[in-house]
Amino acid sequence: MANLKSSKKAAIQSEKRHANNVARKSSIKTAFKKVIVALEAGKTKDEVQVLFNDAQAQCARAKGKSTLHRKTASRKVSRLALRVQTHFTSIVA
Repeated sequence: MANLKSSKKAAIQSEKRHANNVARKSSIKTAFKKVIVALEAGKTKDEVQVLFNDAQAQCARAKGKSTLHRKTASRKVSRLALRVQTHFTSIVA
């Protein structure tokens, strides 16, 4: 355990940041899962688009807060967008 007052404070801040980061990552995973489940359930394009926009926004927020690296966030959103796009183009074709 830290001995100096500043070290103790830094340890507490680190724990808080860790808890926030874990919660934020969990909510991102949940948002992505909701999109995938909606695709599998055969929801309409508009319903899926709303869920996708929410997932994309959460990913952008995590990127801004440095919870996710910018390239990781971009890759996750890109892969999800590709999945949504291919799902709806395969239905039409």
